[in-house]
Amino acid sequence: MKIEVTAFPRAQQGSGASRRLRLTGRVPGIVYGADKAAQNVEVEHKALLRNLGLEAFHASIIDVTLNGEKFQALLRDYQMHPWKKQVVHVDFQRVAKNRKIHMRVPLHFVNAEICPGVKTGGGVVQHTMNAIEIQCLPDDLPGFIEVDVKDLELNDTLHVLELAMPKGVEPTSKLKHENPAVVSVHVPKEIVIEEEAAAPVTEIIGEVKAEGEAGAEAAAEGGEKKEPAAGDKKEAAAGKKEPAAAEKKEKGAGK
Repeated sequence: MKIEVTAFPRAQQGSGASRRLRLTGRVPGIVYGADKAAQNVEVEHKALLRNLGLEAFHASIIDVTLNGEKFQALLRDYQMHPWKKQVVHVDFQRVAKNRKIHMRVPLHFVNAEICPGVKTGGGVVQHTMNAIEIQCLPDDLPGFIEVDVKDLELNDTLHVLELAMPKGVEPTSKLKHENPAVVSVHVPKEIVIEEEAAAPVTEIIGEVKAEGEAGAEAAAEGGEKKEPAAGDKKEAAAGKKEPAAAEKKEKGAGK
């Protein structure tokens, strides 16, 4: 995708001049690199904001026209207003065709729904990286790097050095050395925890006694005492009174 930007020389500098420039619908910026002096520029805000919404604008060679001169550049930085949808500054870097550039490009993941780890293993594709730092000549710069996960099994991980890079493109030296993980397939932790919590746990301590047997054993061993029924209470009370009456008769006879 070819992207073109028209820039204009910016004569006035300073925060006050930049504020006034933004009120006219333009954004202050700078162009530097390729062994040329840095130049202050201004670009149309509306066109710039529209381009910033394109993924390719952040990882592609841009054709910049300035003072009738056309050159290739990269979007290196931009600043947004803290709460307004307004670009407050933009940086472009000139590129030379014979010099390698370092660029951060997005990763596009494909075939996630058909990989064995998802289709038959019940896993989920987890992205550790969504963009990657690469180095290449300007003409070899890709808009994105495709990551095919169709062969990933459950608990498999794909690392940087296993990615299929376009011709002339390679990861930066730091990524080559560290070789970090890019994508993996795992069962989500929440599902594992729920399954563990739902699993029944059976603990066998000993033989379970029948209800009658357990009561008999408790009585024999001097266990819990049961409260007697109401009829039992009356009989017990009557049994206690009879001896008292017999004692009185015996005492009277003795007299």
